[in-house]
Amino acid sequence: MAKRDYYEVLGVAKNVPEEELKKAYRKLAMKHHPDRNPGDKTSEEKFKEAKEAYEMLSDPEKRAAYDRFGHAGVDPNAGGAGGQDFSGFADAFGDIFGDIFGASRGKGGAGGGRSNVYRGSDLRYAMEITLEQAAAGFSTEIRVPSWESCTTCEGTGAKPGTKAETCKTCGGQGQVRMQQGFFSIQQTCPSCHGSGKTIPNPCKPCDGVGRVRKQKTLEVKIPAGIDDGMRIRSAGNGEPGLNGGPPGDLYVEISVKVHRVFQRDGDDLHCEVPVGFARAALGGSIDVPTLNGRASFDLPEGTQTGKTFRLRSKGIKNVRSGVQGDLYCHVLLETPVKLSDHQKKILKSFEDSLEEGGTHHSPHSKNWMEKVKEFFN
Repeated sequence: MAKRDYYEVLGVAKNVPEEELKKAYRKLAMKHHPDRNPGDKTSEEKFKEAKEAYEMLSDPEKRAAYDRFGHAGVDPNAGGAGGQDFSGFADAFGDIFGDIFGASRGKGGAGGGRSNVYRGSDLRYAMEITLEQAAAGFSTEIRVPSWESCTTCEGTGAKPGTKAETCKTCGGQGQVRMQQGFFSIQQTCPSCHGSGKTIPNPCKPCDGVGRVRKQKTLEVKIPAGIDDGMRIRSAGNGEPGLNGGPPGDLYVEISVKVHRVFQRDGDDLHCEVPVGFARAALGGSIDVPTLNGRASFDLPEGTQTGKTFRLRSKGIKNVRSGVQGDLYCHVLLETPVKLSDHQKKILKSFEDSLEEGGTHHSPHSKNWMEKVKEFFN
């Protein structure tokens, strides 16, 4: 039986890029693999056919010859279509298993093989600040853990007078191949951890790492308006990378202390203002604190508890837009306590005078009593 066109076998166009070839082969291989279709001769033949097609077309030279001369331009036995070599299948799925094992692959090693390059871990630094500091912003210094090159071994990790050797497990490649059924999986070498080198006589001060842990001082600028839970990124000040990988970042996480007077809501501030009932009845000017000094507002006659007064632009400047928030003052009517007999007598006389005026002086009580009567009727 004449061989089918390789492009037809994979279901792709002739000018398709290599990545699309790989995707098409993956799909067919997973569908027709003998392990997934035991005893199904048709699926087995289709699997072999797809494998042969992919092995030919994934090789640039063989593909060029096939495009010019068809099947006559290539050896139909190349790659062993009828054999048990599943290396082409494993290569097509190699990137999947690279993701599973977390490998970040790059060129390296004595034999031009692959070594794992890892980005350093990010560090977290918790900083607690006051509301005043959050509103105004400030600069400060912090001490964080760091790594420095070991002066004893000059960063080699080997005891002075000795040197690192090529890893015998992976032959300096940094990775080892594991065969499981038809899968061939590459993963980081367990002996050298991807470096391709081993150190028989490690340096004692750094324990063969080539670096020693130190403390470094960093200047951190806290912007005005920063809020609780926000964080500041200091690029490159995290843990160093492995095998030449980039360092991680340092994140300064902000926690704002609870304030004794103000409660923050975004860029706005809220505070309770205790007012005596005489002042609330007569009205007048009320002084209140702000984060930038004092301010005042006019209290009208007959102000009731819970009344809110808004002082514009007395809040916190937005950390991004720079727009100033407002201050909301909530009146808290304060009932006098520990009265003397004389004060109680005056207060009783005052209450009697109010009752003589009926509900004229107590509009809320009047409305409440009417609602109570409607409820019971």
